[in-house]
Amino acid sequence: MINSRIFGSVGEKEIRAIELSNEKGMRAVVLTLGAALQSITVPDKNGKEVDVCLGYDTPEEYLANTGYFGACIGRHANRIGGAAFTLNGVKYTLDANEGRNQLHGGANGFDRKIWDCDITPDAAEFRCTAEHLEGGFPGRIETRVRYSLDDDNGLTIEYTASCDEDTVVNLTNHCYFNLSGHDSGDVLDHVITIHAGAYTPADEESIPTGEILSVEGTPLDFRSGRVLRDGIDSPEFAPFAGYDHNFVTDGSGFREVACAFSPVTGIGMRVITTLEGMQLYTGNHITPRAGKRGAGYAERGGFCMETQHFPDAVNKPAFPSPILKKGEIFSEKTCYRFFR
Repeated sequence: MINSRIFGSVGEKEIRAIELSNEKGMRAVVLTLGAALQSITVPDKNGKEVDVCLGYDTPEEYLANTGYFGACIGRHANRIGGAAFTLNGVKYTLDANEGRNQLHGGANGFDRKIWDCDITPDAAEFRCTAEHLEGGFPGRIETRVRYSLDDDNGLTIEYTASCDEDTVVNLTNHCYFNLSGHDSGDVLDHVITIHAGAYTPADEESIPTGEILSVEGTPLDFRSGRVLRDGIDSPEFAPFAGYDHNFVTDGSGFREVACAFSPVTGIGMRVITTLEGMQLYTGNHITPRAGKRGAGYAERGGFCMETQHFPDAVNKPAFPSPILKKGEIFSEKTCYRFFR
C-alpha cells in the first residue's frame, strides 16, 4: 500500500511524504525533498515496531543540517579529488564543498532538490533534472529513483539516468541505519558482514590512492562478521575518525554484498545490489543534534551502507568507469532486505 501526505514546504513548494507499507507491518517513508528516506519501521524479535532510520520532522531541519540524512546522492556520490576531471579532452571544474574536493555532488546536489513523484500501485517513482554545468558537471541529466517494498521486507531502490552529453554518474542512498532504533544511541554493538576481499585505500582527504588492496589481516576484513566496536578505533582510521571506506564487493550482478545485525532488537538487514562498490560509513561526523520525535543524535549514532561506483573513479583509470555516454541509460539497483 502507498499513501501520500503533506510533510511541509520549502518556500512555495510543497514537500510530500510517501509511505510504502506491506502485509508484515513494515513501513518506509520517502520525501520529495532529496528523495530521502525519512523513516523505516520494522518489527523486532518481540514484534515491537522499531524505526531504524535516522531522520528529521521538518524540511527546514533537512536543509539546515549536514549529513545527507536518507537522501538520494548525485550527480556523483562520494568524492572527486581536486573537484575536477577531464572528459573527452575537456577539463571540468566542479563545486568544491569539502576542502579542495567535491563530496556528494557539491553543495547543491540531488539531496537539496525537490523531486517530482509519480505513485503507482506498487512503487513511488521520483524524478529530477540537473542542467548542463550544474555543480560543474557536463550535460543535462534526467534521473529517476523508484522505491518499492515487497512482502518479504525488501525495500528496493532502482536508479536510472540519461544525459544529452557524455557525463559522470554515481547515484546512491545515504540512509543512516541503526537497527537497535534510530533513538537508541551508538551502533557499536552491531555485527557487520561485508562480502569483500578488497578495498580501495585512501589518503587523509579520503581520496583513493588508485590501489586495490586485500582486506586480509586488517580491521576491514568483515568477511566472517565483525562487531563494529572491535575495529572502529584502529590507529590507521584516525584521519577518518572511524570506518569510512569503500569496499570492492565480491561477485557481479544482483547479489548480496553485506549484512548488518543488532543483538538488541534481533533485526537484521541484507544489502543486495548490482553495483561494484559499497562505502561503510559509521556516522563519525554526526555532531550532536536533535532528530525526529525528540531523539538525540550524535557521532556513530548510525551507519551507512552506500552502494556505489568507486570514489574518484573518473580520475582513476584502473577503477571501473563512472562515465555515462550520451544516449545510454544508467541503470542500477539496491535492495535493503530486513529480517529477524
